[in-house]
Amino acid sequence: MRLTELVDSPGCASKIDQATLRRVLQGLPSPEDPRVLIGMPAGDDAGVYQLDENTALVQTVDVFTPSVDDPYVFGQIAAANSLSDVYAMGGRPLTALSIVGFPVRVLPDEILHQILRGGLDKMAEAGVAVIGGHSINDPQIKAGFAVTGVVAPHRIASNAGAQPGDRLILTKPIGTGILGFAAQIGRASEDWIQTAARSMIALNKRAAELMVQFQAHACTDITGFGLMGHLSAMASAASVDVEILWDDVPLLPGVLQCAADNILPGGIERNKESSAGALAASQGLESAALDILFDAQTSGGLLIAVAQSSADALIDALRSEGCEDAAIVGRVIGEGSGRIFVRGEGRRTMPAATPIKRPSRAAKNAKDLNQIGPSFDEARRMSESCCGGPSELGGPNASGDQPVVAESQQKFFDFLQSANAPGALDARTKRIVAIALSVLARCEPCVKSHVKKARQEGFSQDQIDEAAWMAIAFGGSPTMMFYKETQQQ
Repeated sequence: MRLTELVDSPGCASKIDQATLRRVLQGLPSPEDPRVLIGMPAGDDAGVYQLDENTALVQTVDVFTPSVDDPYVFGQIAAANSLSDVYAMGGRPLTALSIVGFPVRVLPDEILHQILRGGLDKMAEAGVAVIGGHSINDPQIKAGFAVTGVVAPHRIASNAGAQPGDRLILTKPIGTGILGFAAQIGRASEDWIQTAARSMIALNKRAAELMVQFQAHACTDITGFGLMGHLSAMASAASVDVEILWDDVPLLPGVLQCAADNILPGGIERNKESSAGALAASQGLESAALDILFDAQTSGGLLIAVAQSSADALIDALRSEGCEDAAIVGRVIGEGSGRIFVRGEGRRTMPAATPIKRPSRAAKNAKDLNQIGPSFDEARRMSESCCGGPSELGGPNASGDQPVVAESQQKFFDFLQSANAPGALDARTKRIVAIALSVLARCEPCVKSHVKKARQEGFSQDQIDEAAWMAIAFGGSPTMMFYKETQQQ
């Protein structure tokens, strides 16, 4: 069973976007307790509450849907992701409470058991005690943790401390959202999937310890808002402008190819809408490069702002401690309004798109090509299949009487045939559009009819699948599951 097929958006892409959060949080009261050092208005990775002169609590909660199909690995990722918020603040996590949503009596209990076991094992690796939890019966699987840690008040690494001249260091490669979507629709290789999973289950613990050791000025972890979204929050909080070097941003294997093939999840567009205002300029970049920078990450790395004089030494230390992909990806230009300048130097190029196979056979004749829409009789049969039969549609009833809706039915069929006929769009274009719309509407007889016709007209299976993927991109996993079922029957 593939867990990613059971959810609409995998991983951190399931989170509410920044723009929506800003709207709904506006005007809500904030605590006036002076011991709250970092609270909700800051929009930071975690809240910080001072206990005494030397100790403050760091608290966070993180829950999302599966980003991988293996339940045990999903549990590990959920734990690693939840811990990252504490690490990003320079804190040390101590305890956690497990949070799960699961469709009980729909999926086997063993799946939930493996999710929980994966989370517990990862928390144990981090030295964190899971002391309880909460569960709900939910149609979509979700898992995460509420984590409590401690930090010295004078060593908090908030997202607001970046200083002019700082270098920006990213500790993990990006692209988990794109690869998760590619896996969801069957377009990712097993090597890509496994490499992404290893990145997501890796703890940011040692990276955080080194960040504190090298006296970083600011930090945030890269998750659902993507690199650009989290960098925008960091730059805005510090009132600085920043520059990102596209060629130096570490990427997971397969991400460039997926972007070249336009295999891009909807979370990218949501992140663009939320953070595009911060993008001041991009030079020497293809549009696909910006798509990758806005990709929603699950259990991503830390983005660290550190003094230029310490940057190279921190990179060496990170790589020697297992963060082999850590890289300097940009710099803080100077004081400003939170603008982001993205620059490409031509050292990284996009691969060619994967070629689509040619049709396996030519269309039989021009008549077949021009008759994109069903005939009147075909349209009637399709509608009867959808609606249950002639009596429900207004056809002759059991007694042979002609129902009063027959004229309306005839007009509908006339319209259906006219809408499908070639016009400004040629016959082949309309056929492929019809397949996409049928999949999106989840009309099984419509899909079967149009797919059958498309094959007769010489469309290859790859072309038919491409049309279906367009529908899946808009309709999510339920649409994908519906399409797969129609193709297996």
